[in-house]
Amino acid sequence: MEQATPFPIEETIAELGDRNKPLLNSRLADLSKLNSTELELFEQTWKTIEPKRQRQIMHRLVELAEDNFELDFDSIFKSRLRDRDAEVRSKAIEGLYESEEASLIDPLINLLEQDSSEKVQATAATALGKFAMLAELKKLRPSHKAKVYQALLAVINDKSKPLEVKRRALEAAAPLSLPQMQKAIVEAYQSANPKLRISALFAMGKSCNPFWLPILLKELASADAEIRYEAAGACGELAEEEAAPYLIELINDLDVDVRLAAIQALGKIGGPEAKGCLEKCLKNSNEVIQQAAGQALCQLEAEEDPLSFRI
Repeated sequence: MEQATPFPIEETIAELGDRNKPLLNSRLADLSKLNSTELELFEQTWKTIEPKRQRQIMHRLVELAEDNFELDFDSIFKSRLRDRDAEVRSKAIEGLYESEEASLIDPLINLLEQDSSEKVQATAATALGKFAMLAELKKLRPSHKAKVYQALLAVINDKSKPLEVKRRALEAAAPLSLPQMQKAIVEAYQSANPKLRISALFAMGKSCNPFWLPILLKELASADAEIRYEAAGACGELAEEEAAPYLIELINDLDVDVRLAAIQALGKIGGPEAKGCLEKCLKNSNEVIQQAAGQALCQLEAEEDPLSFRI
């Protein structure tokens, strides 16, 4: 009897375990939308793959999913949340950043609270930020919202947690309009730790609360370029026209990243002042500034007239 030719997906999965076979994007794309039988075969093969190659596979799958929204590796990412390798777990969480499935909340909270890796905890905190935003938009059940904010606030207030994890929890919880969050942001901003202060500025922007605007406008004049950069980004998130003149002053900042952040913020804020400044930037001698201004103007014009967008 002639031997049956294996399905392409079986070949692809088998090749994953062969260190002599290159990891081709075209083949990895075949792992999109695996059914339960295919996922079981993947799981069996995964156990035979050396850790270094496992990490390479996860990195590539995350990159492919980011570059092509039609590719869906969620079944693989979910299966790797309990992987023995911390880097694989971290990339699995990253791969699920865009997912809005409430079933992910409990696994992410478990990773945040109990994982042995600081990086995994921090990545889980960031991923929970998506659900904090959904909760604020009333797109999440009250019970799920309570789980998310309780977990994030517990980490923010836990002095034993690593700084990086606390920072990511603060940034993730920022969209929640709760008195506890305002208090947490104030405490982080008043902290002597510069990294925590930077996260506080980021959180002010993500809160979408104009209450923070006076602080952000003050920090646009900070001597620290990283503070100016974060304050500019936060002003863009708040989208208050009052910030436009202050951001325009940063167009000639000595730090190019600050200049770019100011340009992007002006594109989000809009209004005559912002538009006029961005149009002037199109004639800037710096090509990077020109391109950033062009992109900001496109964003601004698309928001002014959504029907003007053409495919």
